[in-house]
Amino acid sequence: MLNINFERIKRIHFIGIGGIGISAIARMMFLEGKEVSGSDLVESIITKELKKLGISIAFNERAENISNDIDLVIYTIAIEPDNLELLKAKELNIRVLTYPEVLGLISKEKYTIAIAGTHGKTTTTAMLAKVMVDADLKPTVIVGSLLDGQTNFITGEGKYLVVEACEYRRSFLNLSPNILIITNIDLDHLDYYKDLEDIQDAFSELAGKIPEDGYLICDTNNKNLEPVILKVSCKVIDYSTFNKEDIKLKVSTKYNRQNACAVLSTSKILGIIENQTKKSLEKFSGVWRRFQFRGRTKHGALVYDDYAHHPTEISAMFEGAREMFPDKRIIAIFQPHLFSRTRDFLKGFSECFKKADLIILIPVYEARKELDHSVNSITLKDEIEKQNKEVLYFETIEETINYLKKENNSKDLIITVGAGNVYQIVDKLI
Repeated sequence: MLNINFERIKRIHFIGIGGIGISAIARMMFLEGKEVSGSDLVESIITKELKKLGISIAFNERAENISNDIDLVIYTIAIEPDNLELLKAKELNIRVLTYPEVLGLISKEKYTIAIAGTHGKTTTTAMLAKVMVDADLKPTVIVGSLLDGQTNFITGEGKYLVVEACEYRRSFLNLSPNILIITNIDLDHLDYYKDLEDIQDAFSELAGKIPEDGYLICDTNNKNLEPVILKVSCKVIDYSTFNKEDIKLKVSTKYNRQNACAVLSTSKILGIIENQTKKSLEKFSGVWRRFQFRGRTKHGALVYDDYAHHPTEISAMFEGAREMFPDKRIIAIFQPHLFSRTRDFLKGFSECFKKADLIILIPVYEARKELDHSVNSITLKDEIEKQNKEVLYFETIEETINYLKKENNSKDLIITVGAGNVYQIVDKLI
């Protein structure tokens, strides 16, 4: 059984410290008074915020980053087994744990509310965090984005842990949820999962960990959740019974209202008065890179940024954008995330931009080492054009910026889309 006494740990090194989840643990350990260091391949807004705290970060992968005075190494599951720092830690007999394993250890010590699902889990986690903080429940929160643009971690003195539960490589199975929200289940991560049934099995295994006095909160009408619901012994709460149209949000799209219903169901279990929950939700301003308003160009075009990187998410985001801005010309700048995902969902990506007027593609963001580059942004461009859509391709972010600076006006809505570094375009436009 995995166990560790964190009170005896003085110095921790994080490999891949810029990851959105692992960086929250780094922040948590630093705030607990431990000496924290880390490494990553590139600087980002995440690493910049960590460095502001005083955390030392090396932007390379070198065995020399690991010294024998380190008590524990925590690493992201996105790194390769031959990572030089990981190998050096093992050579020095330093204890090594994955980010999901550490998250699991923290979960065992808290009343855990886990938010899982292929889409919407980040926003739902952030919504619930705000509601619980406003209700003075003092939760500890780990979310896969930045709250108020600054932090992905809230340190709380209460008994609750609110955590975003990622399904990639079944990492969420390390958690011990008392309450589990499942927003939805969809095909994704097909570089790991075989098919939808394999994904459903993983969610079923997670739901099976809920104790009998716990709760599964989901939309019981969602067909993809049927095999999960059938296998649980806890109480199942159908969040779709709440009236979505009765919920007021700053970004009031259909999907955000569904997320809010899941939060209302959870708040009721926690004893928070419904009107108090709704007031908190009305003030919820969203999270970093989730249809985030960034500003205007000098020509008056509105500029938004969104992390969507799956066809379902992209389609939903543009539906919401069209709902909010029915008269705007929508310009989408899309950076596909992973060659494998582009290949596996090529048809879906070719059809998910129906609500956009102009689509601009840039090269695929390669977040992991991939061997198959047979499908790329040029392939996707050809497929989207079959849908009678106007599509442009630029080889670099700089070329894209130069084009957009000239080709926009006050009737335009520009949205950067993708899980890579496409958001860097925004800073040059607004």
